[in-house]
Amino acid sequence: MKMKLFAAAVAALAAGGAYAQSSVTLYGVVDAGLEYNSNSGASGDNLFRMTSGNQSGSRWGLRGVEDLGGGLKGVFVLESGFEVDTGRSGQDGRLFGRQAYVGLQSQFGSLLLGRQQTSMYDFGLQYDPMAISTRYSITGIAPEFASRADNTVKYIGTFGGLTASAFYSFNNNGQEVAGAFRRGQQYGALLSYAAGPFSVGAAYDEIHGSSTGTGAALVDQSGQRIRRASVGANYAFGPAKVYAGYRWAKAAEGASLPGAPAANTGSNLYWLGLGYQLTPAFSLSGAAYYQDFRKTDADPWQFVITADYALSKRTDVYTSLSYALNDNGSTLGVGGFNSPATATSAAVTNVQPGKDQFGAVIGIRHKF
Repeated sequence: MKMKLFAAAVAALAAGGAYAQSSVTLYGVVDAGLEYNSNSGASGDNLFRMTSGNQSGSRWGLRGVEDLGGGLKGVFVLESGFEVDTGRSGQDGRLFGRQAYVGLQSQFGSLLLGRQQTSMYDFGLQYDPMAISTRYSITGIAPEFASRADNTVKYIGTFGGLTASAFYSFNNNGQEVAGAFRRGQQYGALLSYAAGPFSVGAAYDEIHGSSTGTGAALVDQSGQRIRRASVGANYAFGPAKVYAGYRWAKAAEGASLPGAPAANTGSNLYWLGLGYQLTPAFSLSGAAYYQDFRKTDADPWQFVITADYALSKRTDVYTSLSYALNDNGSTLGVGGFNSPATATSAAVTNVQPGKDQFGAVIGIRHKF
């Protein structure tokens, strides 16, 4: 249930009183389920666990707007991710790790300051057949489609069927250093056009390395960079919607792409998908993703199919199945490429190089 709190802010002006209409909305998603993975961990065992945020990341947030007059509005969003199964904050323990920004909005667009979604994230929401679900979607094989950036200035404008956005991050992890403006720098842009049942879009993103260590052990990695460009389209006809897309990527100066067997590697990612609304309450969607790492044969596939049934306008149940097909030592699991074991990461889901993995999740989601 959406809860709206309305208030009137009174400004004392020399000529008299002026009133600005404002509103704040509390919203959120609670999503939890049970997951099975094959070939997990160093021993390749089966894994059974409870998971949070499967189709939509579990979150709560506040969204506010104030009418400043003359078509100008003040806006803000504070959005906090959390794990239903443990109660912990998401995004490495950040209070508002999903989004945190403030800005101005007018007929010419919005100018926003804070922690925000990158252009690749906004692109993935439109052109990934699985709408960048946590389990399972394009974010497993290409995690940049769920990326956010700190310290970001972002512009978004919509003009008829055309939407344009661009962002610049002074430093994507809060490590600004005087005289080192490229350290952690990130920027990108998105252009999309929708007309009737058809939509097409293109996005670009470039990110520079930051630094590791401190003091005399500080290592400046600002020369490292990763560039990505993507195009995608979808078309709806009757109860069906088809998707297609391509993403180019290149790492340079010692940088590495997720899942790449070596630094300074490039890749081509291709995908196709289909969504089908069988009834007003029941929908099916499926996708196939293939990543070609250039100058290597370690090229993985991932296949996903999801069924969703709406019990009401706000509550639905779902099941999602995925299969990661590895070749020549690639290390793609249904939840993403292998990551090192830490106190907080689920490295037990890692798949052994060249091994395939099957994943299945069933869960329930409530929106308020």
